Amino acid sequence: MTLCLGIESTAHTFGASLVDDRGKIYSNASKTFTTKKGGLIPAKLADHHLEYCDRVIEEATQGFHDFDLISYSAGPGIGNALRIGSSMALYLSKLLKKPLIGVNHCIAHLEIGSMLTKLENPILLYVSGANTQVIAYEGGRYRIFGETLDMGVGNFLDSVARELGLGFPGGPKVMRLAAKSKNLIELPYVVKGMDISLGGIFTNVKQKIELHMREDICYSIQETVFAMLLEVAERALAHCEKTELVLGGGVCCNSRLQDMAKKMCKANSYKCGIPKNDFLVDNAAMIAWTGLLMHQAGVKTEPGIRPYERTDQVEVSWRN
Repeated sequence: MTLCLGIESTAHTFGASLVDDRGKIYSNASKTFTTKKGGLIPAKLADHHLEYCDRVIEEATQGFHDFDLISYSAGPGIGNALRIGSSMALYLSKLLKKPLIGVNHCIAHLEIGSMLTKLENPILLYVSGANTQVIAYEGGRYRIFGETLDMGVGNFLDSVARELGLGFPGGPKVMRLAAKSKNLIELPYVVKGMDISLGGIFTNVKQKIELHMREDICYSIQETVFAMLLEVAERALAHCEKTELVLGGGVCCNSRLQDMAKKMCKANSYKCGIPKNDFLVDNAAMIAWTGLLMHQAGVKTEPGIRPYERTDQVEVSWRN
């Protein structure tokens, strides 16, 4: 048995987890940066991660005297946050003389989703703060078959929440308000081929804030944007001739998005895999599990961070 310590620090969450090569998750500790109003400030985020990193790692490794491997989120993400996690991972690697692997955060969402849902070759609908992508494995890499052309859906929801005075993170608050309405306000529906765009919708929403109740605005942006996401995901499934959809990313904790995904899959006789919320949001278990897969395939990475690394830049040798 190989046991891996995973460290996650791409954005608002600092996490640590122990996972073995059979997929057993022994711990999944985390601490998340929040604000009562305003958004995420990178410098304050780094201070938050630095304050809690020791405690989170100690919580994750409590009761364990040793492990075989250390993996960490190398990117993409916010540089200020990534540096804290990578520095801790490098320090522990040198101190304990353990191998170190840097993991692509986006790919980790797909790998943990596939493992937990037992789906072998799915399309991943990956919807988080900065990232919105439809991903599938083809020809030795995870290819992006559709994505946002401007802002990620999570950042879009946070931006709307900030305009509404709801604080950060805004997605859960938007979801709760949306559940109180059934009044659909007409908003731009922007699907361009296999991609979506949210900048124009955000501008349109800002113009309507003073004209409508917050509940109606939240309901309308969910119905519109989630329909856009599922349209692109459905088309990718058909194009790639796949029959399995996995959700990943913090926005996929949204119960309305989950419901729409299930209905789309049922209508097409597809399988729909939705991990528990703890493994949809940014978490260290997915970093540990992906690190194990890479280690078993003999993958080696250089220490450091890769804040702008795209999903399709990584050679996925472990699937071969």
